[in-house]
Amino acid sequence: MNATSPPERCAPPHSRFADACVLAATVSGSSIAIIDATAVNVALPAIQRGFDADIAALQWVVESYALFLAALILVGGVLGDHLGRKRLFAIGVIAFAAASAWCGLAPDIEQLIVARAVQGVGAALVVPGSLALLSAHFPTARRGRAIGQWASFTTLAIALGPVLGGVLVDVASWRWVFFINLPIAAFLLAVLYAGVPESRDESAARKLDIAGAVLITLGLGGLVFGLLESSRLGFASAMVWGPMVAGLVIIIIFILRQWTAASPMLPLALFRSRAFSGANVMTFLLYGAMSGSLFFLPFNLMQVQGWSATEAGAALLPLILAIAFFSLGAARLVARFGQRPPLVVGAGVAALGFALLALPGAGSAYWAGFFPGLAVVGLGLGIAVAPLTIVVMAAVPANRAGLASGVNNSASRVAMLMAVALFGVVMFEIYSGHLRAALDSLPLDGASRAVIEAHMSDLAGLQAPPGLDAGTAARLHTAVGESFVAGFRAVAVISAAVALLGAIIAALTISPRAINE
Repeated sequence: MNATSPPERCAPPHSRFADACVLAATVSGSSIAIIDATAVNVALPAIQRGFDADIAALQWVVESYALFLAALILVGGVLGDHLGRKRLFAIGVIAFAAASAWCGLAPDIEQLIVARAVQGVGAALVVPGSLALLSAHFPTARRGRAIGQWASFTTLAIALGPVLGGVLVDVASWRWVFFINLPIAAFLLAVLYAGVPESRDESAARKLDIAGAVLITLGLGGLVFGLLESSRLGFASAMVWGPMVAGLVIIIIFILRQWTAASPMLPLALFRSRAFSGANVMTFLLYGAMSGSLFFLPFNLMQVQGWSATEAGAALLPLILAIAFFSLGAARLVARFGQRPPLVVGAGVAALGFALLALPGAGSAYWAGFFPGLAVVGLGLGIAVAPLTIVVMAAVPANRAGLASGVNNSASRVAMLMAVALFGVVMFEIYSGHLRAALDSLPLDGASRAVIEAHMSDLAGLQAPPGLDAGTAARLHTAVGESFVAGFRAVAVISAAVALLGAIIAALTISPRAINE
């Protein structure tokens, strides 16, 4: 949505049929992106087996999507305001669906990564367009109820994603995690053109910052490329530190441009508000902590603990349902206790949950091992995440609410992008160090050790070299699992520290007053 409030052009009639079509289209649009993102994580171990891919390639499967979504989501919102929200939404859905088919048919990991990038571009048009279409169609008196319905159905999609992904992997193939998007997209487009009116912002106050979009994409891409390739090449390689340095320089140029551009992609004046800045930093930290841990959790559950994809997907339900349940009372929570307490308490509880996830070892049971951590993380995020959005929106004038929401959404997406890359570095360094130490106690010849070293970046998916006797292969399998657990524990502890830092940021920057004062 455009931050300014000049003339909006929207089809005036609001029939029940149009209302139902708008709600169905926007829920489907949000759900298709959510289900894809959550289901893909569960499918990663199967993708690794199918393509014999290492962890850097699997990270690229996630990161290529996240990069273009994070970099282009603000541009997608502005494009919809100017060219027509329905039109851009439809283009995004078609691009997303076509890329999903490409993902499902990809013959190798390289094509899958490229197809995921195209998916990210499509999602950058769909995600901001969902709430923009909803807000443009429903008048103020009915908008709150419509958004509540949208949030309820979207929450159901969040819960469905990991379980659906696990079932599809187990009963069909990881490819169906992508193919399932096609019937959803077909339904969405049918509903969209059956009864959703077009709307756009006729004001030319905000132009497209194409240069800004290119700069932030290149800057984030350089950083992520260097971090992901470090597991293969090491930080001493020019192919690692070169792109990282270039990425940092380009990001600095992007920030400087945002100060000077007439119509910046990211108006930095918003960050003069201490509450707005603090809330977005906290968003970055919380979503980073969550994304970094949850990327590696399915590998732990399936490749180390030996669970099926369905079981691994279902294991995430306590986390998701706790977030959904406690988010329902967010507005009342902030009105009663003020802005600061829910954020500080929620982030602190989430930090405890991440710390609990560091406790399970190889062979841990679900209820005694993983359930407590997942449930506590869900409780903490449920207390904090929805109030965090409320605080962000309250920190800016009403006519900048759309832009503020877009910036906050971007903060969460960039956090996810950077967390998977940064936590991957930590995971690989600790895993490889533990495994090399364990290899010294195994009766391995030089050729077998060389094969293991060459596949070290497979992490928990590392297989015993051909010709290894059964006893040594079993000991190697145990060492691989224990080494991965050591890396995962470090990731969980860092997530706890990051969430705790979020609580401290909230305590220092967010006013304790109630939101309605």
